[in-house]
Amino acid sequence: MKKYWLTGLVLAAGLGMASAADAQIKFGVAGPITGPNASFGAQLTNGVGQAVEDFNKAGGILGQKIELEQGDDVSDPKQGVSVANKFVGDGVHFVVGHFNSGVTIPASEVYADNDVLFVTPSATNPKVTDRKLWDAFRTCGRDDQQGKLWADLALGDLKDKKIAIVHDKTPYGQGLADAARGFMNAGGKKEVLYEGVNVGEKDYSAIVSKIKAAGADYLMWGGLHTEGGLIVRQMRDQGMKTIMISGDGITDNEFASIGGPGVEGTLMSFGPEPRDNPAAKDVVAEFKAKGYDPEGYTLYSYAAMQIIKQAIEKANSTDPHKVADVMHSGMAFKTVLG
Repeated sequence: MKKYWLTGLVLAAGLGMASAADAQIKFGVAGPITGPNASFGAQLTNGVGQAVEDFNKAGGILGQKIELEQGDDVSDPKQGVSVANKFVGDGVHFVVGHFNSGVTIPASEVYADNDVLFVTPSATNPKVTDRKLWDAFRTCGRDDQQGKLWADLALGDLKDKKIAIVHDKTPYGQGLADAARGFMNAGGKKEVLYEGVNVGEKDYSAIVSKIKAAGADYLMWGGLHTEGGLIVRQMRDQGMKTIMISGDGITDNEFASIGGPGVEGTLMSFGPEPRDNPAAKDVVAEFKAKGYDPEGYTLYSYAAMQIIKQAIEKANSTDPHKVADVMHSGMAFKTVLG
């Protein structure tokens, strides 16, 4: 699979506090631990879990060991809010998550109102941080970055090709598709098809037929790997050679498993491969020794934990507002991402 790298990453994070009476610092990691996007949830939980193990072996943070709680939001906004409320009730003040933008945004309101700092390693919708919540940070890039990249490709190398745009109607998928569409249209190129589909369906033959009828050479897909893989497979079943352009929502090996051989040639935008970063060498080796390949957002999640630790130490406090001040100060953090 060919990858078009994003040139910039938004690197920042947030954390929370434990009271003086707490024997341990309570962290939460939230994402789709079950359901169709469970592979992404595994990336988050594995990244955070390894960081907790490494930090605790080295003495914890400010002499306190980390206690980790997992929250399964099943990629559902309502479940995300429930997870956030449970974290608050359990005394969790530092959260890495959520995975989906559509879950992160409503959950963030709970965190902001209850002195919880959160770092999302994967929610790329600009609204996550553009609302200027005091406690909202991320270690990943944004949809407007990816959308611009897609549009530049369409206006450059693919200027003579027909482009269809399909999204999954979620804040992430539609946000990404709309960003690409906006930049592309502003550059003078019009898509041959713009449609939304429903998440969770198995038969996408209707939209595939529309893509075929439009004569699209390339399909910009705003969505995740499950639906994206099915659409590619069903395009090939109809004898189509249309090439998919997608983003960080397909960064899991399951995309190829679902889509089959037809995914070959897919174009994907993502940040520079973190597994190739020299700063990640030792941590990658730790993961591989356990038989786990830290793909996708695994190292982004580990980096979020590193930033949390360093910010607490810089503030010499676990007060979330003091730590947020460190986050917003422009301090440089040393992480597996660089």
